[in-house]
Amino acid sequence: MGTRKKYNYEFRLRLVEAVLKGKGFCKEVARKHGINESNLRLWIGFYKKYGKAGLRRKVTRKYNAAFKLRVLQTIEKERISLREACVRFNIGSDSVIVNWQKAYELQGQASLISKRKGRPPKMKQPIKRKRGKPKKPLTREEELLRENEYLRAENELLKKLQALVQPNKKQKP
Repeated sequence: MGTRKKYNYEFRLRLVEAVLKGKGFCKEVARKHGINESNLRLWIGFYKKYGKAGLRRKVTRKYNAAFKLRVLQTIEKERISLREACVRFNIGSDSVIVNWQKAYELQGQASLISKRKGRPPKMKQPIKRKRGKPKKPLTREEELLRENEYLRAENELLKKLQALVQPNKKQKP
């Protein structure tokens, strides 16, 4: 499979106008300039429907599931070609529609819903809790009671730590 070439606007316009002005058949002009005939036919379709603006490079678009389904149903119902569907719905390439068709056949309508690409986001940030009203400053007595409670908890922790370390000291001698 070869690499995909992108042709600039002036080149596209020159070739399309050459075919439309009768300077050669589509196949001849395509062969002369070394491009695929189907590309030239697609450009001619865009030119006929949208004018010169139809030959400008398409910005990558995101299509919603309803639009994709409408395109696929139109192709099936009216039996139009992929090239005609591209021109009618202003889709840059028929390969986009082919991908939609494959996904639709394998997984149904749910596959037409666009999925986020790339890595999933990292863990969500923790929810910040709203703090209540700022508390009034503590009185001297309340400060001493809080400090006393803290010191008692620290003392209990040190006692437990010492109890854990003490059996190891007895076994060493």
